[in-house]
Amino acid sequence: DGCGHTVLGPESGTLASINYPRTSPNSTVCEWEIRVRPGQRVQLKFGDFDIDDSDSCHSSYLRVHNGIGPNRTEIGKYCGFGFQMNGLITSKSNEVTVQFMSGIHTSGRGFLAAYSTTDKSDLITCLDNASHFSEPEFNKYCPAGCVIPFTDISGTIPHGYRDSSSLCMAGVHAGVVSNTLGGQINVVISKGIPYYEGSLANNVTSKVGPLSTSLFTFKTSGCYGTLGMESGVIPDSHITSSSILEWPNQTGQVNIWRPENARLKRIGPPWAAFISDEHQWLQIDLNKEKKITGIVTTGSTLAEHYYYVSAYRILYSDDAQKWTVYREPGMGKDKIFQGNTELYQEVRNNFIPPIIARFFRINPLKWHQKIAMKVELLGCQFSLGRAPKITLPPPPQNKNDEKNADFMDDFIHSVKTSLQTDKTTFTPEIKNTTVTPSVTKDVALAAVLVPVLVMVFTTLILILVCAWHWRNRKKKTEGTYDLPYWDRAGWWKGMKQFFPTKSAEHEETPVRYSSSEISHLRPREVPTMLQTESAEYAQPLVGGIVGTLHQRSTFKPEEGKEASYADLDPYNSPIQEVYHAYAEPLPVTGPEYATPIIMDMSNHPSTPLGAPSISTFKAAGNQAPPLVGMCNKLLSRTDSASSAQALYDIPKGQPGPGSADQLVYQVPQSVAHPTVSKDE
Repeated sequence: DGCGHTVLGPESGTLASINYPRTSPNSTVCEWEIRVRPGQRVQLKFGDFDIDDSDSCHSSYLRVHNGIGPNRTEIGKYCGFGFQMNGLITSKSNEVTVQFMSGIHTSGRGFLAAYSTTDKSDLITCLDNASHFSEPEFNKYCPAGCVIPFTDISGTIPHGYRDSSSLCMAGVHAGVVSNTLGGQINVVISKGIPYYEGSLANNVTSKVGPLSTSLFTFKTSGCYGTLGMESGVIPDSHITSSSILEWPNQTGQVNIWRPENARLKRIGPPWAAFISDEHQWLQIDLNKEKKITGIVTTGSTLAEHYYYVSAYRILYSDDAQKWTVYREPGMGKDKIFQGNTELYQEVRNNFIPPIIARFFRINPLKWHQKIAMKVELLGCQFSLGRAPKITLPPPPQNKNDEKNADFMDDFIHSVKTSLQTDKTTFTPEIKNTTVTPSVTKDVALAAVLVPVLVMVFTTLILILVCAWHWRNRKKKTEGTYDLPYWDRAGWWKGMKQFFPTKSAEHEETPVRYSSSEISHLRPREVPTMLQTESAEYAQPLVGGIVGTLHQRSTFKPEEGKEASYADLDPYNSPIQEVYHAYAEPLPVTGPEYATPIIMDMSNHPSTPLGAPSISTFKAAGNQAPPLVGMCNKLLSRTDSASSAQALYDIPKGQPGPGSADQLVYQVPQSVAHPTVSKDE
């Protein structure tokens, strides 16, 4: 009367004291006899051990024996609160006896232990969870019997399970191990999620869970896809049933709940049997053999019809004539699957090992009000290796081909014999491992390198095309005398060779510039761009596009910063001094050269003194000279009292204005003087 949770499988199992994890009652006893296949040994591992040791293991203890019966020998006797047993207890044969005695005590949880054959070196217990292991991925062996009421799990597949969940119980819920058989799990740890869903699967209820730092999932074979009920791949004609519910509604319309309505998530009524008894069934023809790994069911999904199936059996066949009831290996009775507990929730059950069949039948055993359900099958394609197709040559046409015909008969006979020899008469073992199919390194390397190489070559081609396009566009935009765009800020320095020489005797020659370059400049900036850097006398301006050339000046520009077309407009600056088209009077101690003398160059009357005129000399300072054709009023500046009365200085060393023959300056021909207007 001291036995608690117990599942004894053929290769593994779980056992616990009564009332675990609460205190067991006084004066109770339990004894477990464990047998595995001959030639193997048993190993025992404790997940929790807490037995009163107040009387030094006299009345309360756990004892392990080699063998069963009167000839058994003791391996060890154990007791203690929070006793930590390192390692495994291993038997010397394939039989072990475990005896639990509970005497007079007031505390102690008892114990929980797992066993397996010794070839399962990575055995864990039902109490182990993901937080007990530090590896990001690991393999462990779960014993049978880990669906226990005193542990919880949170989460579901494929999203994952909370790290506080029992690894083995979550493995049963996910369908990777069987509760009656146990099995290997491959666990992968990853970052947690804020919310874990709850669901019912394989008789295990997963609860809703909060945020956790990590979660775990299982690697599987991947054979869990839908087989065509919901999607419609399975035609209506392949879904049949034992009976169909027909009934008129309030308006007199007849409702028929046909078997083709039994498609999961299909809107509308489900399939329902006309008679609710244990002889009803829903049958699905998969058209060919498939590997079926699970089933998902719901109730009617209609609130006004609270119908669902709570338990059922599974039958399968290859010809729809001879049916086999699904049983777990080593079990002598049919497996009863837990169905729905209400009409909406989807409940999943997995088949371990999978079912290989074409025809699949559901036989309801328990239901609520009426038999009604919607289903979906899980699995994948299944095909055995087929014999090679033999192509026969044409029959012999004459007697000379009889030898060849005999040879072909012998060949066909030998092929048939070899095929019969190689033909297997047993169902191939399909391992329900959690390891994904391996991928060769070459395939993985090619999958990475091919896209990278394509991207690299595409980028190089684009760069070459863009460079070629830019080069051709640059050649088209630059003229004969154009300079590259990056050198335009000081391009006038390179144009000195095209300017007239500073010698007065040299004949002036016109200079041509690119129209595209001139078009980029403002009118005020053009004269500055066309001046020489260090001419002793002012050079004539180029007329045509911006303005016309007028009288020349003998004034020598002041030393200073070269003018630039990028300089600010002097007339827009209220702080700077006002500069004029005429040379300003020089102070007594001023430069050696005097201001220009206005002469009549073309036998016209001389311009009156003080009248506005035009000068083409180079402006001093950073200010750009005014546009040709603009007229300014002469303003005098005196630096001393002695020069206040003179409008113009006389050149040093000269008695006064010379004759016209001595002061003749060349004026460009065919240039009309603009009309001079007096500024206000």
